[in-house]
Amino acid sequence: MNEAAWNEVKAEMANVKTIKEMFAEDPQRAERFTLEAAGWTLDYSKNRITPALMKKLYKLAEASNLREEIEKMFTGAKINETEGRAVLHTALRNCDPDAKVLVDGRDVMPDVRAVLAKMGDFSDSVRKGAWRGFTGKRIKNVVNIGIGGSDLGPVMANIALTPYSKRNMKFFFVSNVDSTHLAETLRSVKAAETLFIIASKTFTTQETMSNAEAAREWLVKELGDKSAVAKHFVAVSTAAKEVAEFGIDTANMFGFWDWVGGRYSLPSAIGLSLMIAIGRSNYAKLLKGYWKMDKHFRTAKFERNIPVNLALLGILYANGYGAETYCCLPYDQYLSRFPAYLQQMDMESNGKGVTKDGKPVTYSTGPIEWGEPGTNGQHSFYQLIHQGTHLIPCDFIGCCRTHNPIGDLHDKLMANLFAQTEALAFGKTAEQCRAEGVPEKLVPFKTFEGNRPTNTLLCDQLTPETLGALVAMYEHKVFVQGVIWNVFSFDQWGVQLGKVLAKGVLKDLVAAKPELKHDSSTNQLILRYRKAVGR
Repeated sequence: MNEAAWNEVKAEMANVKTIKEMFAEDPQRAERFTLEAAGWTLDYSKNRITPALMKKLYKLAEASNLREEIEKMFTGAKINETEGRAVLHTALRNCDPDAKVLVDGRDVMPDVRAVLAKMGDFSDSVRKGAWRGFTGKRIKNVVNIGIGGSDLGPVMANIALTPYSKRNMKFFFVSNVDSTHLAETLRSVKAAETLFIIASKTFTTQETMSNAEAAREWLVKELGDKSAVAKHFVAVSTAAKEVAEFGIDTANMFGFWDWVGGRYSLPSAIGLSLMIAIGRSNYAKLLKGYWKMDKHFRTAKFERNIPVNLALLGILYANGYGAETYCCLPYDQYLSRFPAYLQQMDMESNGKGVTKDGKPVTYSTGPIEWGEPGTNGQHSFYQLIHQGTHLIPCDFIGCCRTHNPIGDLHDKLMANLFAQTEALAFGKTAEQCRAEGVPEKLVPFKTFEGNRPTNTLLCDQLTPETLGALVAMYEHKVFVQGVIWNVFSFDQWGVQLGKVLAKGVLKDLVAAKPELKHDSSTNQLILRYRKAVGR
């Protein structure tokens, strides 16, 4: 992080008053700190900021060469240096028919469009009943088997866009190698009516392929013929040999590229299950929403740029105020899995302990992201946010119109959203409590400090387009923070060590005679497990 620019930010923080005081002094504060782009409105006025402080934060972004880094990403530079790869998830949703994006001198857009068209044709055939299973029955169930980015994105989006899904079909997502996840799914479907999508770039991911092989075994047993696999399994992968060996016709393999990171892969072929659910036209609208936010992020001045401002506010709280977490609170049940999706996007990207030159970082990176839908969280963890000892910046996300108008429920939902941001910002003084007749001994317990920062993000309605824009917004926020922290946001070496060690542990769990070359704790646990299962 640029030390000189950051020191200017810290110096300016000393001039910031409480949120309540700053609202009292500036009648135009809300208007001053509101931005709009791609169907979303961001009100970030309830933050511990002044115009002068924001100028210092923009200067930090400039000192970090943010504009240059943005262009590198969009134009195919290999900014994922530790893996020698470009980072081009933005190319997946580039809706400009004349766009050219070069990687190693080759335009990748024809391939992107070809895969998208292939996905569209396949999803049409499944939705219309032209694609039939081995016994001639039409497909009623789709089971996506993947993990990480091959699961979290499709799960989140499938739930989010339920109002647009084909209601006479059911969609399931299996990720956990815990056999219960697969078993409970298979109890809910009939083999003759089920399509499995195996999402694994290399077709070697242990969890995914273990579940895929178990599903294949179940299907063959149910239908009595190995050749049934070709009519009930398709692959999202680049490993043609392994796909064919599994029993899947490579004509039903949907590829993607090494410049698509797993947590950014929803608009790639990883989104096949979603396209089947909502149809190719709605999927195109999803991509359009992504594209609109991409264009905004790439071209808007930092002062008017939603992802940049969200990122800078996160930097302010993580590095300036010592906030260790931030909370995502969607006031829309369809976004119930959005916080979990953001956890991977944020924590896998910027949970890094060394800078780009391989030296230990000397400041906080990668805040802990968490959250639940409102209003459920209000009856759970909001107590800590309001009156606890931790500073927890919060993003509140709401939609002005609901897909399911029932009485005044949506009005009550949104009233709670707005009231929570008001309460967190302005609190409640001891004097106010006394004026309400609160007994003196209870005043300390009913006083709210306030000055708790929040952002409010609003759209008219949750649609494929606004969902795409929302996802892109947070993708770019995470990218900006990685640039400023000077870390590589697009690798994830930290997930590898446990996977490697698990292979050795597995050998000891199943061997006739375990080698037990681990530490004493791990060896003890292995022996305890073996005894319990009778080995």
